[in-house]
Parts: sequence; structure tokens; C-alpha cells
Amino acid sequence: MSAEVAANAASRPRAPFAPYHPWDRNYFLAVVAIIWIGVVLGFGGDLIRHFSAPHVAYPLIVHVHAIAFAGWLATLSAQVLLIRAGRQRVHRKLGIAAIGLAAIMVILGPLTAIAMQRARLGTPESDPSFLSAQLLSIVAFAALAAAAFAFRDRSSAHKRLILMATLAISDAGFARLLGGSVHALFGGGFLASLAGIYLGSDILIGSLGVYDIVTRRRLHPAYVSAALWLGLIQVTAIALLRSPAWTAVALKLIGH
Repeated sequence: MSAEVAANAASRPRAPFAPYHPWDRNYFLAVVAIIWIGVVLGFGGDLIRHFSAPHVAYPLIVHVHAIAFAGWLATLSAQVLLIRAGRQRVHRKLGIAAIGLAAIMVILGPLTAIAMQRARLGTPESDPSFLSAQLLSIVAFAALAAAAFAFRDRSSAHKRLILMATLAISDAGFARLLGGSVHALFGGGFLASLAGIYLGSDILIGSLGVYDIVTRRRLHPAYVSAALWLGLIQVTAIALLRSPAWTAVALKLIGH
């Protein structure tokens, strides 16, 4: 009898992934708030030094990139709040504008990374090989943002992909805040480099998986695909970062 019950259970179609859970409104807002905290605390020191020592100039494109990134986070925050308020129509209209902003960021990201590495060349902050993490973060963001826009009519996939896209470019703030301590904790090597750059954002990525298991008893396919994609990007970035051959390529990219 138990075998028959098991067979019937196995043949029963699986329930679709619930697009909404009452906790969603607070979870997604909380993650966006943590991203803001990581970015502000991570880059706050740079802002203070810049305004306290105005002779320390940044290339103009750095300011433009900062405005675009802050605009992306502000747009994401507004989108989450609009859904909480039941303003889906405004949410969809703002989403169209976000497509253009994402395209701008995909262009600005590599240009800004190269400009900053060029400006720092020969200084104690120079690290051309770090371009691997900077450039591949933009590649990760571009793919996930494009997927999010493609699945904008499937809310459960869309909101997970857009959050993962944002986390793909939020690692810099967390790395500046926690990276040195985390790298030292892991004692050097490949894993230390990986954790030093990505641990902060990876904790939030992992939290989304835990949240889905708690609220839906399974992972969303979009989340699984995005997590695997980000894992591949991160491992590739660190492999390049530690490769002398990549350092030579990075120096050529910055015009050395």
C-alpha cells in the first residue's frame, strides 16, 4: 500500500512556485537596505577623503559612474516600495526606464574601471590584475539584468534575477568594508581572495536561497541558474586575478 501511495505522489504534478509570500515585502526590502549600508560604509571613506582633500581628484567618469550606480540602487528601492504600495503600473513604467540605465551602467562600468586603474598606476593602490573582478562583475550584471527584463512578466523569476544582478555589482562596497579582515582570516591563497572580494554579497545571495526554502520549500529555477552563473564568474575572476598572464593583459588594457 505504501508503494502505491509513493507512486501516486511521484506522478502528481508539482505545484508551481508561489509568486508571492507575505514575507516577500519585508525580505526584499531588507536586502536592498543592507546593500545600501554596504555601499555607503564601503565607499564612505573615499567620499570623506575626497571632500576633505579636494586636491585628490578622481577622473570625471568615476563621478558619472557613482551617480549611475546610486541611481540604480535608488530605482531598485523605489521599485520595491512601489510593489509594497500596490502601484504595479508605475512599477512597470519605471522598469522601462531602468532598462536604459542598466545599458548605461554596462558601458560605464568597464570604462570607469580602466580609468581608475590607469590613474592609480605606479601608486601603492595600483592593482591592474583586479580588473578581472571589476570587468566580470559587469558581465555578470549585464546577463542577469537582461534575463530579469526578459522575465518581467513572471514576477517570481523577475524579482530574483534583478536582485541577483544588483548583488553582482555590490561586491565592491562589501569588499572595501570587510575584505581586508576576511582575507586575513582565510590566511591567503585562492579561497582568501575569493572570500575577501565576494563574501559580503555571497551571504546575501545565499540568504535568498534559504529564504525560498523556508517560504516555498524549494529553490526557484531562476535563483539556481543565477547563483551558478555568479559562482562561475567569481571563480573565473579570482583565477585571472592570480594569473601573471592576465596581469600582462590588464596592463595593456589600461594603456601601459
